[in-house]
Amino acid sequence: MIWNAFLIALREIRRNPVRAFLTVLGIIIGVAAVITMVTLGEAATRVVRNQISQLGSNLINVRPGMGFGPRSASAGVPSFTESDVHAIATQIPGLVAVAPVSTASLSTIYRQNARSTGIAGTRPEYFQINNWKLHSGRFFTDEDVRTGDAVCVIGQTVVTNLFGGEDPLGKKIRIGRAACEVIGVLAAKGQAGMGDQDDTIVVPITTLQRRLVGRTSTRGINLITLSAEDGSNADALIAELVSLMRQRRNLQPNEADNFNVFDTRQIAESLSASTQTMTALLAAVAGVSLLVGGIGIMNIMLVSVTERTREIGVRLAIGARAREVLLQFLVEAVTLSSIGGGVGVLLALILCHTLSSAIQMPYTFEPRINLIAFFFSTAVGIVFGFAPARRAAKLDPIVALRHE
Repeated sequence: MIWNAFLIALREIRRNPVRAFLTVLGIIIGVAAVITMVTLGEAATRVVRNQISQLGSNLINVRPGMGFGPRSASAGVPSFTESDVHAIATQIPGLVAVAPVSTASLSTIYRQNARSTGIAGTRPEYFQINNWKLHSGRFFTDEDVRTGDAVCVIGQTVVTNLFGGEDPLGKKIRIGRAACEVIGVLAAKGQAGMGDQDDTIVVPITTLQRRLVGRTSTRGINLITLSAEDGSNADALIAELVSLMRQRRNLQPNEADNFNVFDTRQIAESLSASTQTMTALLAAVAGVSLLVGGIGIMNIMLVSVTERTREIGVRLAIGARAREVLLQFLVEAVTLSSIGGGVGVLLALILCHTLSSAIQMPYTFEPRINLIAFFFSTAVGIVFGFAPARRAAKLDPIVALRHE
């Protein structure tokens, strides 16, 4: 009986293809919009998490100043010292590695190529903390730091701009007023929130202080970067870190911190939560189109009941039961909404591929959201098709037969 009802429904759709298309247009738009919004939203969440994870493994950065904004926020604020780094490494539990970083922006020259590049002076732990991998060569060692050797490890952007297609290993580049030998090339990381991660040169911190900038003061560290153990309590660790740094910087209880702590795990969770909330809101707005489509189906089914009143009367007069008439019109409504849902899923696939390519975001097919959207469109057909179907089933056969 259901199969016969389905065949009759297809016959009615073929009789009025334009009307059927306009009826399910709201369903098509709603399903396509919901799937596209949710799919791209989840892709954006994955991109955010991947970019944050590329910054480092459970990375926590400590910087002098009141924030990451204008320079005035850190004006007059003292930098960190080697003793601060040692205190963090020995007094804060749950840390894997700690590394001081002193930065400068200096001109770099190789033959006729010259450019300004960010220089980071640090220790070997820096590469582990920030999840750097080697493309070729080696990292510098603790011995290089102790002796202040003129060696450097460079990023892929520096390789491209200074060396072109030439192998940089063993070559010497001029950084500021000193020449440094390239001993390693970092694997590419790409863009992140703060810019091009590959546009960097990393040298031993003693090399930067003694040879490149001529700074011998112990208070020359403008970043302490550290990595927490997997599964550690980030909130508790940061609380201990803040307490230690306030003590070492002689801050009174009524004084604000003159340093800030940047935790990538918390940032990743906050950004992901924000992205998911925005995705849910957009999906809810797009879902309104499904309701509009359902109202369209109900409207056209009521028209169909009116047009086929005499047909309904004949069927009831020759022995058809009311529930069979109700099933017939309910199947027609579900067929319409299911066709609209199927077309909407196909349209969403096209939109997701097109938009993900346009905004350079990786697209991953999500069967779950596609199935949910399709079955929801079917449910819309049942809900909004029930009233017209019930109206058809309750028609009086005699009155229906007299209908013109």
